[in-house]
Amino acid sequence: MEQKGVLFDMDGVLVDSGPIHREAWKRLAREAGRPMEDSFFDRVFGMRNEEILEELLGPGLDRERKAALGKRKEEIYRALARERLAPAPGAAELVAALEKAGFRLALASSGPRANVELMLDVTGLGREMETYVSAEDVERGKPDPQVFLEAARRLALPPGRCVVVEDAAVGVRAARRAGMKVVGVAAGGDREVLREADLVVSSLEELSPRVFEELLEVPWET
Repeated sequence: MEQKGVLFDMDGVLVDSGPIHREAWKRLAREAGRPMEDSFFDRVFGMRNEEILEELLGPGLDRERKAALGKRKEEIYRALARERLAPAPGAAELVAALEKAGFRLALASSGPRANVELMLDVTGLGREMETYVSAEDVERGKPDPQVFLEAARRLALPPGRCVVVEDAAVGVRAARRAGMKVVGVAAGGDREVLREADLVVSSLEELSPRVFEELLEVPWET
């Protein structure tokens, strides 16, 4: 039997961490004297911290300052996440069902390794994941496909045998560029931003192993 894999994004897919990230960024922005609007966060969520900081504070920010601000933001996030983080509706059930159906599973996130490990520990979702890829493991962030290609490499699977589950437009674009099928999760209700996905759902509760099997059976189109 040909092997198959599912690569999960983390924030907004396996966990509803968006509100926690939003609050962490808003607190950091206030500390930096540059209040952040919700519309700004909605536009940049899913990008790497250094890219968000350049958008927020300008491209002239030096490397050390970006590193310090990025570290501070993640400290705020993890302090909040330890108390609030929980699996998204249907996440634990879907992950368990996919593993039982023979899918190999990986996490592919733009987030720092410490955030990924915290999520896996707090939620218990790490039991079924064979591997994970975080920001420290790649040189380029989404929409570059590197994070998904690296996850597939670690599973020893060709890109065409992997399905990505994403909630952000940049992530959907990255999956398409990797040559992978992609399911968009529009938990916030805005399905239009995920229009490049092969399938868009409102919740992981709508998915089953059969859905992923069917996606892999359909020839990939550009």
